[in-house]
Amino acid sequence: MDEKTATRDRILQAAMTRIKHYGYGKTTMAEIAADCDMSPGNIYRFFEAKIDIAEAMARKHYAEEQAEMAAIARKKEWPADKRLREIFFKRLRDSYCMLEESDKIIEVAEVLHRERPLFANEQLALERVFLSALLEEGEKAGIFAPGDHMFNAEMMQAATMKFGVPQLFSKLTLPKLERELEGVLNLLLHGLYARK
Repeated sequence: MDEKTATRDRILQAAMTRIKHYGYGKTTMAEIAADCDMSPGNIYRFFEAKIDIAEAMARKHYAEEQAEMAAIARKKEWPADKRLREIFFKRLRDSYCMLEESDKIIEVAEVLHRERPLFANEQLALERVFLSALLEEGEKAGIFAPGDHMFNAEMMQAATMKFGVPQLFSKLTLPKLERELEGVLNLLLHGLYARK
């Protein structure tokens, strides 16, 4: 890792720590710089604005999450429908726990949604790649009916949007959200299964 990347990572870590404690709105670039023992002007060499730091934090989180979900998608010993369920439940549980650990993170999600609306679309498009591949694999195995796998993956995402950042949409407990997700996935998969 070169020095520039290491400094950028140090800034992100300091920002994450401060934002988790004080919230996005109450965190300033000068405070993040002070936490990194650098001048406020120096931090702008790495990030033009605080929103850029928030986006970098979210990108890091989603890259890790998508790698974990893609690993589930590659578990060939499980049937495709089980892997789909596991992917959506993992996303729900991980998001719920992360937001319960620090309710200040929801503020970052709200700011990104408002100020960088294309960011979420980009993340969904990346996720659709392995979801559609999994649907195609399920079709080849005779589990799912033939269909437009990219479209079906997109509709699964639309139907489960509430469960991606649950505290943004609901105040339900995790067991209640899991019950809802189970019901939604049952309906979705029922529509995708191959008819005998």
